[in-house]
Amino acid sequence: MSEYLLETRDLAKSYDGGRIQALRGVDLQVASGEFVAIRGPSGSGKSTLLHLLGGLDTPSRGEVFYRGRSLSQHPSLNAYRSRCVGFVFQAFHLLPALTALQNVQVPMCGGNRTRRQRLEKAETLLREVGLEERFQQYPNELSAGERQRVAIARSLANEPEILLADEPTGNLDTDSAATILDLLGGLHSGRSMTLLVVTHDPEVAARAQRQVNFRNGSICA
Repeated sequence: MSEYLLETRDLAKSYDGGRIQALRGVDLQVASGEFVAIRGPSGSGKSTLLHLLGGLDTPSRGEVFYRGRSLSQHPSLNAYRSRCVGFVFQAFHLLPALTALQNVQVPMCGGNRTRRQRLEKAETLLREVGLEERFQQYPNELSAGERQRVAIARSLANEPEILLADEPTGNLDTDSAATILDLLGGLHSGRSMTLLVVTHDPEVAARAQRQVNFRNGSICA
């Protein structure tokens, strides 16, 4: 078994018939329990890398490995995404017609938990992110910081060992951003999660144990 939880080898991704090179042969290793910040300007390939690591997209060349096994050989990418990986996005991606409590339960639907177990799990997670009094609010009734906390609670619904956060503070004010960073840092240490955060903000990156810098689709010094 590989010593790395996640690894990429010669990872490349192109669009528009190869005219757009989003990633250009990236080799990256991430150990279990590590907190890594992926830094770089807009368009440098950061988000593309995160999507490939999370099984949301497939590479044009190269491989992504999870525990030494290529995702291209994984029996079910849906199972990998739902059981192994949690996602947090800049735009939150909450369902507007569902309450905070219902949004957190969405990833658990179709699993082995009963309705009561899903409800209790969602309540526990919302309390963990400090939203014990906001269970029944809809996304448009929540502040941006609260919506991101709901999104983080949702990402933890199936107890993933990997959390992938794409510009998680990009839509937040300074105070809300600090709260989210404290929350992510606490989850990393308290749950021993592997955390990868895409950011262009040096203050966000400074929270990580290691920083990986991207430019023009490649890792740079």
